[in-house]
Amino acid sequence: MEELKRKIVAEGTAISGGIVKVDSFLNHQIDSKLMYNVAKEFAERFSDVEYDKIITIEASGIAPAVFLGLIMDKPVLFAKKAEPKTMSDVYMSEIYSFTKKITKSVIISREFLHKGDRILFIDDFLANGDAAVGINNIIHFAEAELVGMGFVIEKSFQPGAIKLREMGIRVESLARVSSTENGKFEFND
Repeated sequence: MEELKRKIVAEGTAISGGIVKVDSFLNHQIDSKLMYNVAKEFAERFSDVEYDKIITIEASGIAPAVFLGLIMDKPVLFAKKAEPKTMSDVYMSEIYSFTKKITKSVIISREFLHKGDRILFIDDFLANGDAAVGINNIIHFAEAELVGMGFVIEKSFQPGAIKLREMGIRVESLARVSSTENGKFEFND
């Protein structure tokens, strides 16, 4: 997605250790028009599959997922990183955060994820794939079906996409960053 790549180059920052900082338009402040266009691209790429719900993880996956939900008229469910006192019956999986260097539980209420649901997962980044694997585990626990995973930005120099594809998961990434060396972004396509 050329518009997204241009935005990454113009406003993103490559930080040592493989961190891609894009908080001016995705991870802190949100460029609504860009996220709408991101969602339209996901709608196009996944137009060949049927799904009932869109799942993401709080917080940065919410914007693209909600815009996609609006376009496709689908509910959006986001996995929480902390269990509120109002939730007691949940699916849970542990995920490791590459950026924060910690392991956290993510949860989804059983009230909103059911056996047989067809799920499309949308998230902001794909790096090592740990969050995606954790969500896939939750979908499996619920006896739901994952139809695909879409990522706004993939760090293709990390193993996440390979790991997911080896698991038989369809992966669609809108911008595939192949390198951040010397503070410059390079893309696979």
